[in-house]
Amino acid sequence: MATQKITLAKGLNMGLRKAMEDDPKVLVMGEDVGRLGGVFRITDGLQKDFGEDRVIDSPLAESGIVGTAVGMAMRGYRPVVEIQFDGFVYPAYDQIVCQVAKIHFRSKGNTKMPMVIRIPFGGGIGAVEHHSESPEAQFAHTPGLKVVACSNPVDGYWMLQQAIASDDPVIFLEPKRQYHADKAELDDSIAPEPLFTSRVVKAGTDLTLLAYGPTVKTAMKAAEAAATEGKSIEVIDLRTLSPLDMGPVLDSVRRTGRAVITHEAHVNLGMGAEVAARITEQCFYNLEAPVLRVGGFDTPYPPSRIEEDYLPDLDRVLDAVDRSLEF
Repeated sequence: MATQKITLAKGLNMGLRKAMEDDPKVLVMGEDVGRLGGVFRITDGLQKDFGEDRVIDSPLAESGIVGTAVGMAMRGYRPVVEIQFDGFVYPAYDQIVCQVAKIHFRSKGNTKMPMVIRIPFGGGIGAVEHHSESPEAQFAHTPGLKVVACSNPVDGYWMLQQAIASDDPVIFLEPKRQYHADKAELDDSIAPEPLFTSRVVKAGTDLTLLAYGPTVKTAMKAAEAAATEGKSIEVIDLRTLSPLDMGPVLDSVRRTGRAVITHEAHVNLGMGAEVAARITEQCFYNLEAPVLRVGGFDTPYPPSRIEEDYLPDLDRVLDAVDRSLEF
């Protein structure tokens, strides 16, 4: 394939297609994933090319979708389940936490659970209730689940294929406001990084800024804005939330002495709390300031008219950066 510029939506579509071409046991299930091609068109064209037996339009029943996928995975298939919106995952929460996450352990390793649950997450699209949530911490807190969050088109293409190839169940989080927002250049001749790894996406010396999913773009803008004031910010895309890959994070903080983490989920007991605790435990004598967190407020996700006041934006991230540097 020649190098081409793709959106995140296109990268995910191409990743699904490649996985289905490579392995006939890979199938796609979910609401409107077939004829419609998914509400965000991530599965566009797949049913036409692979047939209704491998791209399955399901009833509006998330618990049934995931429960069916559990049985398929136990029989050797590799189902890729689409949850149409983040807030719709809760009817399937019992299946995910009680079955998907535990079968491998419960069977003493004899029964694998190779399935991917794709969840568009986060806000910024002007949607109604239950369409803009960030439930990642609930899944990362569940032993037996792997949780990853892509942030860009190239990662979307590779990470989805890697998740499908994994024998462990993977919650695959996709920042929905990035689906069609930006393009990046994909060259599939370049080998990807391993799935469960974090990555430095911008080098810096004064402070480490951590993000994942939709807030990576915000973090990059914050680093660019800070550079105009002579501040050198290192940005790390966590990419994997369970397991956390803390190696690059700890190396960075030991150099910069300061850390800020931002995510759209509300701050209380969010992913930032775990990251901050680990940094404090392992970099205590390197820190020049407390680890700061920037996230949503401790309220249910607000009506779309005021969602921009809820989401961590450039100003709020820069305020945390300034507070850390002034400490």
